[in-house]
Amino acid sequence: MANLQGKTLFITGASRGIGLAIGLRAARDGANVAVVAKTDQPHPKLPGTVHTAVEEINQTGGKGIACLCDIRFEEQVQAAVDKTVKTFGGIDVLVNNASAIQLTGTAATDMKRYDLMHHINTRGTFMCSKLCLPHLLKGDNPHILNLSPPLNMETRWFAPHVAYTMAKFGMSMCVLGMAGEFKDKGVGVNALWPKTAIATAAVRNLMGGDEIVKKSRKPEIMADAAHAILTRDSRSCTGNFFVDEDVLKESGVTDLDQYSVTPGSDLLPDFFV
Repeated sequence: MANLQGKTLFITGASRGIGLAIGLRAARDGANVAVVAKTDQPHPKLPGTVHTAVEEINQTGGKGIACLCDIRFEEQVQAAVDKTVKTFGGIDVLVNNASAIQLTGTAATDMKRYDLMHHINTRGTFMCSKLCLPHLLKGDNPHILNLSPPLNMETRWFAPHVAYTMAKFGMSMCVLGMAGEFKDKGVGVNALWPKTAIATAAVRNLMGGDEIVKKSRKPEIMADAAHAILTRDSRSCTGNFFVDEDVLKESGVTDLDQYSVTPGSDLLPDFFV
């Protein structure tokens, strides 16, 4: 399929950053987008709310709905799923983008933050997949896309921030298992991860501020890569751990400098690739 026109995407963490960028790219095709996030009112340190995201999606050519939801809570996720299905008639694509991050070592990681990362990243991804599945199974090209890294089981990826790595790799393990579980049912389950740092609020606030952002790529590179994956045949495209740059090169994109915050600058590699 060439585009996502008329498809319904359920995107967690879609009020800003990569999640919103994926929603806007789908909206350009005329897709329906459920903005699933917990930011109802403007945040002093973070851009966007579910409402501003829906406005942007509508202005871009899609149809958006705001689903105020904390994916740690099953009743809230179920309500968001039900609202999406009632509004748009089904769910064709689930993007598990919502994530919590803290890049600290074992001694410096308090258990409240550990629990938050695991509840949102691993458990939230599993639960959203579980609750969207009955509707995905009715689609003709259903996809689940997790924003999580390749499963490289090496000490260097765990040692600096074992709690966060476990939580993100849990999302990738969902890909590994569910791709096999649902292969015969036609649901494509894949992961997507950036080759470089991406200019998001998390990068600015947690990884070094504006200097790191200058060495990053825009969220649009992840959105274009996600679009390329989600328009592939779900029966043949499953169980992959994609990297954004590789996906776009395979799709014939040659100008990757267009995605740089500072064109021509040295880029900061992502720490999981």
